Amino acid sequence: MKETIIAARYAEAFVAFAAPHIGVRRVVDEMKQLRWLLRENPDLDQFLKAPEVPLSDKARVIDHVFADGYSEEIRDFLKYLIEKSRLSSLVMISDHIRIVYAHGNVVDAVLRSTFPLELETVQLIKDKLEARISRKVNLYLELDPDLLGGVQIVVGNRVIDGSIRYKLQELKNK
Repeated sequence: MKETIIAARYAEAFVAFAAPHIGVRRVVDEMKQLRWLLRENPDLDQFLKAPEVPLSDKARVIDHVFADGYSEEIRDFLKYLIEKSRLSSLVMISDHIRIVYAHGNVVDAVLRSTFPLELETVQLIKDKLEARISRKVNLYLELDPDLLGGVQIVVGNRVIDGSIRYKLQELKNK
């Protein structure tokens, strides 16, 4: 759990640093390429993780091997991860970036309700959701009579449940 949180922080910091220079799309693509390269070349991965190899030697290899096809930002980030002994977190960092930013700054969400909602209500929910997660939302509507009332919103692997069914289940658990 702790490693996941740390990886997410590194990923968010890297995107915030690199996106203004090279764009989010290129950040995602380069992270996927980097992950693939290290997975397909275990000797390179082992070399970069080796504690007995000086950072200066690793930096030279990074600048040479990653000169074509990789931005200066990704090379600097890779050196930083090595310096902080966090290269082992690269897979989780890459996964976080891919999952969160693969569709740009837009995320899909499902709004479930027991009955059709008015357009103004849907727009209000969408606006509040976008403000809460700081991203644009493609909102899909779904009718679900099992909710018994209220709404449920699913964004990625996160569920915001304001349904009566959920509230009754909470009361039962208490």
